[in-house]
Amino acid sequence: MLHGLSVLEEKMEVNDVKIKIKDVELSGILEVPQGAEAIILFAHGSGSSRLSPRNQFVAKVLNKAGFATLLMDLLTEEEEVVDDKTGELRFDVEFLAKRLVMATKWLRENEETKDLRVGYFGSSTGAAAALIAASKVEGIFAIVSRGGRPDLALEYLDKVSCPTLLIVGGEDSEVIGMNKEALEKLKSKKKLEIISGATHLFEEKGALEKVADIAADWFVKLGDG
Repeated sequence: MLHGLSVLEEKMEVNDVKIKIKDVELSGILEVPQGAEAIILFAHGSGSSRLSPRNQFVAKVLNKAGFATLLMDLLTEEEEVVDDKTGELRFDVEFLAKRLVMATKWLRENEETKDLRVGYFGSSTGAAAALIAASKVEGIFAIVSRGGRPDLALEYLDKVSCPTLLIVGGEDSEVIGMNKEALEKLKSKKKLEIISGATHLFEEKGALEKVADIAADWFVKLGDG
């Protein structure tokens, strides 16, 4: 159970969208608060989707901070069926990064979002995909990684030019090591935040709230510059 979700239980209009990328169509949930100047594109982790309760929670906090958000599936329904059996796509971070690059292009062409600056929020393997995508796309204003696997993107990190925040649970010792190694390789503005007492999924009371607040603060500080 995710603690604190009741804080944000007020109803918000859900805007389901279909993101057409070349010969595939991906499902997404787009929220654009009035007055938003930037949008955060979510890159989900292994075996997850736009329906991830953790990322939906973070997205609602970002919406309240004035950011638009796009939670999207990086795989088609057919690809998800294959991946559920083989797991071959969820760790193919370069494949997922290509989807993010194309989704970023879609945001910049979509009438509702074309004038918004774009940031990335990545979880687990999705964080690696976000970092790879940011190394290939110009103009990403900031990245936040939650419990990310930046070690899967090591060869791209020196090409990431946007400010990058790495958030890791204090009890997630193996992933802390991976993130410390990645921090050394990043050349851009960077920061590592360790949430005391939290494990990999930030299921402990108050942990996910801390992630959301720290992420929102990072995006707010960088949203104007």
